[in-house]
Amino acid sequence: MIGRFFVFAGLALALAACSSSNPNPEGSVAPIGGPGGISSSRFGPGSQGDLAQVAGDRVFFQYDKADISPEGQQILDRQARWLQQYRNVTVTIEGHTDERGTREYNLALGERRAQAVKNVLTALGIPASRIQTISYGKERPIIVGSNEEGYAQNRVGITTVNGG
Repeated sequence: MIGRFFVFAGLALALAACSSSNPNPEGSVAPIGGPGGISSSRFGPGSQGDLAQVAGDRVFFQYDKADISPEGQQILDRQARWLQQYRNVTVTIEGHTDERGTREYNLALGERRAQAVKNVLTALGIPASRIQTISYGKERPIIVGSNEEGYAQNRVGITTVNGG
């Protein structure tokens, strides 16, 4: 008798788990990470690792450019949704360049890249007061390497969580 009870209780739980209503009615925007805005990453909610895994933290640029690509725009859309979830998080946008060009030129280019990322995030509703920018130019390469693969990885704007 007790065994049957557990079988029926297990079946009832299984059926309850299978039947769910749509948490996102048509026309609503799903929060990033899952229902209720809960992060689905293995990192702590609102952390650098969470941002990187859930939204992406890097926007890449073409040689000598500070224009946001369509792929970069998609990443920034996800970052904006992530930042809207974690309203207490502030970020710094790091502008980087490859090693070609003078130090001064690359610092200016890195600043334009960081500012371009910030401009998109603010246009998507993130308050400018939550976003700082810094240019590292070619001073802090992501990858050391004097080849096109290395150059491409260093032409980047990286969103970093402050204190994360």
